Amino acid sequence: MFPTSAKEVQALGWDWIDIIFFTGDAFVDHPSFGTACISRWLQKAGYRVAVVPQPNWRDDLRDFRKLGRPRLYFAVNAGAMDSMVNHYTAAKRLRHDDAYTPEGRAGARPDRAVTVYTRILKQLWPDVPVVIGGVEASLRRLTHYDYWDNRLMPSILVDSGADWLCYGMGEKPMLQLTRAMEKGWSKRQIEQLPQIAFYRTGKTQSTIPLHPQGTGGVPPETPCVASLHNPSANGAAQPFVLHSYEECCNSKQAFAENFHHIEIYANMLHPPVLIEPVGDGYVQVNPTCEPSTTEEMDSFWDLPFTKLPHPRYKGKRIPAYDMIKDSIITHRGCFGGCNFCTIAAHQGKFIQSRSEESILKEVKKLAAMPEFHGNISDVGAPTANMYGMTGMDMSRCEKCRRKSCLYPAPCVNLDRSHERLLRLYEKIDAVKGVRHSYIGSGIRYDLFLSEKGFVDETSRPYLETVVLKHTSGRLKVAPEHTSDKVLDYMAKPSFRLFERLRKEFDGVNRRAGTHVELVPYFISSHPGCTLRDMQELANHPALKGIWMDQVQDFMPTPMTTSSVMFYSGIDPRTMKPVFVERDPERKKAQKSQFFKKHK
Repeated sequence: MFPTSAKEVQALGWDWIDIIFFTGDAFVDHPSFGTACISRWLQKAGYRVAVVPQPNWRDDLRDFRKLGRPRLYFAVNAGAMDSMVNHYTAAKRLRHDDAYTPEGRAGARPDRAVTVYTRILKQLWPDVPVVIGGVEASLRRLTHYDYWDNRLMPSILVDSGADWLCYGMGEKPMLQLTRAMEKGWSKRQIEQLPQIAFYRTGKTQSTIPLHPQGTGGVPPETPCVASLHNPSANGAAQPFVLHSYEECCNSKQAFAENFHHIEIYANMLHPPVLIEPVGDGYVQVNPTCEPSTTEEMDSFWDLPFTKLPHPRYKGKRIPAYDMIKDSIITHRGCFGGCNFCTIAAHQGKFIQSRSEESILKEVKKLAAMPEFHGNISDVGAPTANMYGMTGMDMSRCEKCRRKSCLYPAPCVNLDRSHERLLRLYEKIDAVKGVRHSYIGSGIRYDLFLSEKGFVDETSRPYLETVVLKHTSGRLKVAPEHTSDKVLDYMAKPSFRLFERLRKEFDGVNRRAGTHVELVPYFISSHPGCTLRDMQELANHPALKGIWMDQVQDFMPTPMTTSSVMFYSGIDPRTMKPVFVERDPERKKAQKSQFFKKHK
């Protein structure tokens, strides 16, 4: 177990620590928690890692001093969620609990935790590098709309004063960065590593090539992106320069244009370096590492996770851990491209799957744990049924600039077969000690269904298998709305597809004599949605007889198309105006239509 106190460090006999993590969550040594994933990965590479979970930022800052100075750097994240999303509802009311804190207690982390922690560390240890990462830092790496302050904010690098930002899934870039620091690379050399961002004063260079492989220490097992979009005549990669932060503050159109480019490049295999001027300097965001191979994904999970909360929490319940302790993650990434979702901005569009062998090994370990009672709560990921799905011709994916492989229509190059997933489910259920394995993650029904029917020979068996074997009473899906106009602003398929799903779903129940329920999720007050749209949703005949209690008021989160629409009133895909309901009472009225009809 990783030490979290000076006493625990002393018990290990350590006379130095390489990296000290500060995180806004309680520390749980489970692969569903980012701090554990990166800590275990760095530990495997030979580094001594300590973790300070939920440090007290209100007192004399003793938590920030207690482990002293690390040999290499401090690492900071807000936890598994953006701290503002964690703290406030869509109505900006303070939440009364926190699932990532012992006993669900609220108030264990500050608002804007990454910035607060980093500033404190820079105050106490000004010469020690601070690397920020996780969801909060990743989604705030460039100019973004902050719903809670109702204004544009610059990159979190500017406000926090951090030295480096590692965005996205961090195993490969964090190990590269750590090794570079250990080898004494100069700042200029480190600036060429993939999947990091940083702020510099002064003018940017006209060309900023990434560090070529094989020329001085980029670890071969974690290759960087060697080729960038739009190479110049001399072979150096030409960065893409965005509108400045100040231009975005003065022009909503400039902000929308910025995001359009950011989103396109975030979903490409080989994007350019992004440069965003701010103040008397600029933020640089380097392209991502290549998507992880199956072998790499297996190596990330083949680590000695205890799958338990740290012993310091003995006797205390951590609600988030209870929700995931019996779950299995099969892959990363999502190519759905929903406009209100942040998953692709953090995990990437390209699916990175584990092997069946790796997953089954984890299932067997889970089944052998004394706390396991036979039921796997979730075999999934951001979208459960994207496991193993890739382009049939990857050379076409190399050039693709689509944000979504499913909207406005499924890509013809996408392999939507569920055969591999069905085989995996069978093998999991055959493991001794497993009574049931459920799919708790969301599924995309447009992966196996069209308005005309099932898309291939694996589609009907998949739906039947999920409904009859892997659903615990209710199958939850997310049509999000009934209005095709609103669904277009969400980048979701027509509601007619949900109507087809219900027909097929009811048929499965009828033929099997079962009573599994279909539970749809909806969003109110999304950009483009009016009160009339919600009234029509509440009265839609296709929803008659369905359990209806799942409607969520839209919350603009950083780095999503929908949040850009909310702030600017512009659809960044078309640069055309879009209606946005911002008045709190009228937003409340939209949501209430649903419950008036279905209470």
